[in-house]
Amino acid sequence: MPTYAVLLRFKEDLAARRLEIRPRHREYLASLRDAGTLVASGPWADDTGALLIYDVADDGELRKVLDADPYTAGDVYEIAELREWRPIFPFG
Repeated sequence: MPTYAVLLRFKEDLAARRLEIRPRHREYLASLRDAGTLVASGPWADDTGALLIYDVADDGELRKVLDADPYTAGDVYEIAELREWRPIFPFG
């Protein structure tokens, strides 16, 4: 199963909206983690964006996962980079 790294860049002018949506976003991420789809995630220390690592069947499944995220509906981020990643030392 491919692993994808997604780097998000938060929209600075929408920080208040992002913080309002964040609890639902994190609940969604927890459900993905429990399902084995989300490997790791977290914001940058300066809170300008985040890194998310997903194990999904393909790019199409990844797009569906991202589309269902409350942050996507809130339009509070941009995808700075989305790449298939081949970890040498996996998480766990």
